[in-house]
Amino acid sequence: MTDPVFFRLASAMTLADIVSATGAKHAEDADLGRTVSGLAPLDRAGSSDLVFLDNPRYASELETTAAAACLVTAKFAARVPAGTVALVTHQPYRAFATVAGRLFPDAMRPGSMFGSSGQAPGSFVHPSARLEPGVVVDPGAVIGPGAEIGSGTVIGANAVIGPQVRIGRNGSIGPNVTVIHALLGDRVILHPGVRIGQDGFGFALGPQGHLKVPQVGRVIIQNDVEIGANTTIDRGANRDTVIGEGTKIDNLVQIGHNVVVGRHCIIVSQVGIAGSVTIEDFVALGGQVGVVGHVRIGMGAQIAGSSNVNDDVPPGARWGGTPAKPLKEWFRELTVVANLAKRKGGGGGASDQSDDKS
Repeated sequence: MTDPVFFRLASAMTLADIVSATGAKHAEDADLGRTVSGLAPLDRAGSSDLVFLDNPRYASELETTAAAACLVTAKFAARVPAGTVALVTHQPYRAFATVAGRLFPDAMRPGSMFGSSGQAPGSFVHPSARLEPGVVVDPGAVIGPGAEIGSGTVIGANAVIGPQVRIGRNGSIGPNVTVIHALLGDRVILHPGVRIGQDGFGFALGPQGHLKVPQVGRVIIQNDVEIGANTTIDRGANRDTVIGEGTKIDNLVQIGHNVVVGRHCIIVSQVGIAGSVTIEDFVALGGQVGVVGHVRIGMGAQIAGSSNVNDDVPPGARWGGTPAKPLKEWFRELTVVANLAKRKGGGGGASDQSDDKS
């Protein structure tokens, strides 16, 4: 079996190029003409690779790395070995991401799975759809009547773009994605299997049966949003579901109807957000967080993974637990329960006594 290269190097960078791109500092005698053509972890790097240190637990691996250069904070710069150039920056991981994007631009967003340019054979574009020059449509994709798609956007294999949908420029709609009843901005990335704009879960419940409530809103996704594989975002019932600019959503997330997510939020895998929730800017939801309907999570709040939010969260708060509450309160409760569990004797019940008799 051959060993394919999935992401090809666009062009090598000198250390001088990296310094220019990141603003990193270096020793006066550093060889800035040295070339970097690869990325690697600390323990596997070779003489042409760039590495970074952002987590102190890997400091021992830093001391033995064979990389060409390491992006590192000033605190750990002295531990960079002699054969590796220390590039000192306050944010090593962010600087590494900047360089990685220039070395391997194809990894920044999904491209055509068919190597297409323009409309590939086997795709279906309605005559009334409007595609700007430079749109790529892979085989099996369906673009409905009146849809409009901006230049530089890729529509992946078997994706379905519904009637009157608007998609901005330089976006990426992955294979098997469905986008209906939605407006997407520029540079939006939807990974494979994403579903946008389907019915919200709306029913008028009663003893006569559950009567379906028509969902007549839209989904609006602003610029620079990225949405992970198999995530679903329902359209609004009587107003729009909105995802704010720069927000990043992981795989396998469910967002219900009428939800408003602010700008630059982080929503991690397996989060479920019920209808009519408002999430303000720069909120972070850890993995498997559940949010009940009609609550508001304030700007900059952080919710610990596996927590259940059933009340409004103040701006800047850090909450966790089930039900979620301020972290200090949650930690106190955990400590009390743990101490109770350690106690011997009284209150333990028959099971403790029977163990002693046996």
